[in-house]
Amino acid sequence: MAKADRSAPLTIGGESVAPGERRTIELPLSRVFSHVDLNMPVQVVRGRRPGPVLCVSAGVHGDELNGVEIVRRLMKQSALGRIRGTLIAVPVVNVFGFLQQTRYLPDRRDLNRSFPGSETGSLAARLANLFMTEIVGHCDYGIDLHTGAIHRTNLPQIRATLDDERTVDLARAFGAPVIINANVRDGSLRQALHERGIPMLLYEAGEALRFDEVSIRAGVRGVISVMRQLGMLPKSRSRRRTEPATALDSSWVRAPDSGIFRARARLGARVRKGDTLGTVVSPFGEPEVTIKAHLSGIVIGMSQIPLLNEGDAAFHIAQVERPTHVEKAVEAFQDRYTTPATTEDED
Repeated sequence: MAKADRSAPLTIGGESVAPGERRTIELPLSRVFSHVDLNMPVQVVRGRRPGPVLCVSAGVHGDELNGVEIVRRLMKQSALGRIRGTLIAVPVVNVFGFLQQTRYLPDRRDLNRSFPGSETGSLAARLANLFMTEIVGHCDYGIDLHTGAIHRTNLPQIRATLDDERTVDLARAFGAPVIINANVRDGSLRQALHERGIPMLLYEAGEALRFDEVSIRAGVRGVISVMRQLGMLPKSRSRRRTEPATALDSSWVRAPDSGIFRARARLGARVRKGDTLGTVVSPFGEPEVTIKAHLSGIVIGMSQIPLLNEGDAAFHIAQVERPTHVEKAVEAFQDRYTTPATTEDED
């Protein structure tokens, strides 16, 4: 539902954008200790015709780069010339972390545990409050783009609260092979939007500080598909879509010992309880310890570094009702997005 008169100018950081306009706004952030002023770039595309307001954000964790590239390609889409409503795109929310290639802010806080923030709190709290006030305050829907942590990669997946039909419809429209019914985390952006009644999707794909072409292409097309579902863009004539599987739970398999890690299972693979997923061996030879699956499901995340300490996360497994169906869906998804693209336009 629209929150306000969508024919009126939309104001962010004191700058107004009228229907039919497209602008980039530099939203002022804090001044750093060297007295250099930092800004958060915000791109706004408003259609001439009324419709929902969708916020697409990336870089809440400063080292998660896939989302930054997804937003860049999204803003080049020719389809945006036919938009109804408004798209607010923020390619880098945590500008401080982005500049330092780190997940965190200079105060060592995680921005995605600091929402909704406050005007007088820590640097993280103030940035969270600014984002909620200037961006989220205008939005009807949200998509937040993430990756795995450093040295961990994620299968493209949507995490969402699936007790809301609107959210479920958008999650299915996005087209990722797996949807995870994930509880909101305290202080997260997703929790802050959930408490305001704003449907939100969290897209996880790839790993920190790396571009992954499959994840990026799927992310661009996923956002476009959600915009079509919301009526912001015309419906696509293509009927090709990966039917996602829903996972009601997921958990990590951890290294039983320290040593050199060698994976046998691959991202997106179907595994059964008791299967050998990999091995950990001493750098001097023996002994060799196997890492076994503690449940059946699909591998949706895994470590990318061959050095593990006992207890380190090695494989992330999602429990799904029909593992065979999901495995086929993952293969179809990979085939679709590994085909070389002739253009950046994902119409």
